[in-house]
Amino acid sequence: MDFTAERKAMVDSQVRVNDVTNHEIHMAMMAVPRERYCAPDRVFAAYSDASVEIAGDRKLMPARDVSKLLQAADAREGEKALAIAAPYAAAVLARMGLTVTAQESDAAVFEVVGEALAEDGVTTAVAPLDAPVGEGWDLIVCEGGVAALPEAWGQALRTGGRLVVVERRGAIGKAALYVKGREGLSRRELFDSSPALLAELTPAPTFAF
Repeated sequence: MDFTAERKAMVDSQVRVNDVTNHEIHMAMMAVPRERYCAPDRVFAAYSDASVEIAGDRKLMPARDVSKLLQAADAREGEKALAIAAPYAAAVLARMGLTVTAQESDAAVFEVVGEALAEDGVTTAVAPLDAPVGEGWDLIVCEGGVAALPEAWGQALRTGGRLVVVERRGAIGKAALYVKGREGLSRRELFDSSPALLAELTPAPTFAF
């Protein structure tokens, strides 16, 4: 496969046409080898518009949704970003000139994507997803769906920091942008999206009799 051509086709057909106008995002996504961020036996699907398996239950978010999240987040060169269950977004942000840490709870994910992340200068950390590593982040991004925003994620942002995530309580989720002010977090809905829920952040069902 000609992955360079596949990357350009992905940006042209999945990113630009969905109102993502940020040139830095276009260039970064045409540079990041997305085929290195999915399971080896799923490389053929790396540039499709579907979610693609990485390891365990972790999946790549479609490029369209990643690009729209990052555009809404207004990522800026020189900022410090935390990518939670978001290795591909981590690589894109690094190519845009941010200092990035990728956090996963399952070390098996880094067995697949760790080498590629290291080549892009991304630091990796294995820790529970509801406990962000570090603090004072300018930006936090997640490629998985959450039933509700973990409180600790907002606490890990600096004042003025932004957080983008998909909140999913039904069949269709809503991507949201959070901005941390002095009085707390403000929230704005962005677009519909349906990534798989992150199992460890999904409350167990309760039953009433």
